[in-house]
Amino acid sequence: MAPYFSGREWELAVYTCNLPGCSLMTVEMTMNVRVRTAIVALISFAFAAGASAQLAQKKALTLEIAKQIAAAAEKEAAGAKLTMVIAILDDGGNLIYLERMDETQIGSIEVAQQKAHSAVSFKRPTKVFEDAVAGGRTAIRKLPGAIPVEGGLPLMADGKIVGAIGCSGGTSQQDGVVAKAGADALMKIAGH
Repeated sequence: MAPYFSGREWELAVYTCNLPGCSLMTVEMTMNVRVRTAIVALISFAFAAGASAQLAQKKALTLEIAKQIAAAAEKEAAGAKLTMVIAILDDGGNLIYLERMDETQIGSIEVAQQKAHSAVSFKRPTKVFEDAVAGGRTAIRKLPGAIPVEGGLPLMADGKIVGAIGCSGGTSQQDGVVAKAGADALMKIAGH
């Protein structure tokens, strides 16, 4: 009868089989039992590990909170007699809420969304990129999705990014001030 192993396993079986009172069939059966036992143990371990795994719990922006963030940003813009587009994105870069104040240029619609997307994608304010380019790091312009213009900020809750705000319509500095007003509103809403 041919053994069910090949290579090193067969050599081990032959070596083991040289012991007194041992036959090839006994060694083959012992090896098969050991292999089966090991496989069952591995499968059991995998199920046990999977059973204890849990989904992560995370905070997420809601439409209502996005509207409150945008309202705070709008209030800041109106107080400075500015017109703005305010975009609020979730942590995956998806648009939750967009507001275009009366008389705001339509080009700012896309710019505000891009600023917010840049902030959430790179987990930093877009001013970081603006400052880098101003300091001579022109390679920043080659980063896909990096917008080197102030006005995009990550939105944080409990130390984690939950989304981003992007504002456009004024100078980049004005856009940054308006975006900060929205980000600060989230901190108040979250109780921090």
